[in-house]
Amino acid sequence: MLTACLLALRQLGDPSFLGPLAKAFGAALLAFLGLAALAAWGVSTLAGGTGWLAGLAGAFGGLMVLALAIWLFVPVMLALSGLFLDPVAAAVERRFYGGLPPALGASLFAQAGFNLRLGVKTGVLALAALPLLAVAPPIGAILLWVISTVALGHGLFEGVAQRRMPVAAAAAERRRREVPVLGIGALLAGLALVPGLNLLVPVLGTAAMTHLLHRNRNGVVKETADEFRR
Repeated sequence: MLTACLLALRQLGDPSFLGPLAKAFGAALLAFLGLAALAAWGVSTLAGGTGWLAGLAGAFGGLMVLALAIWLFVPVMLALSGLFLDPVAAAVERRFYGGLPPALGASLFAQAGFNLRLGVKTGVLALAALPLLAVAPPIGAILLWVISTVALGHGLFEGVAQRRMPVAAAAAERRRREVPVLGIGALLAGLALVPGLNLLVPVLGTAAMTHLLHRNRNGVVKETADEFRR
């Protein structure tokens, strides 16, 4: 598990990683700024539209939207994971696992359906946990971390595995590796709670899960260990 994460981190500067990373950063920045501006306008309008009270209300509304965007980062990212998962996983496979056959797994429709269902389910759970943030912030944050741990671990590993096997087989493969899958998911879930650093989660998580999928196959452990030492 640790080796998979370190290898993923080491490859972060790969040009194939930078494209998805730049897209994630740009989309998140535009979405956050747009949501904050819209909320600030809406709240200030409801408060009267002018004066210091309206301005204060607008700023508060913008901050709340940004907090909600961070809270829902994981489900939105999982729902859209098809946009970045394939190029990142393919880059890892090219560098470390060059002997693999072409990736001919589940259909794009099946993969998109899995991502969307997981994103919606995770979003519902995250919203259900949101009231705890107001009444018991530590418990709310821990609950979100647990939800995100399972969602990121299962979602990213199965998403990577579905590139090379049917959906049901990917789920079975994930169950066989449940402990390291959840271990990586826990690390990613912690990172997802940090604004700015959470943008690294899709790329690092996909890369780490790709290593986890392919290690222990046909001597790959030795190859990845040799690569890590160089």
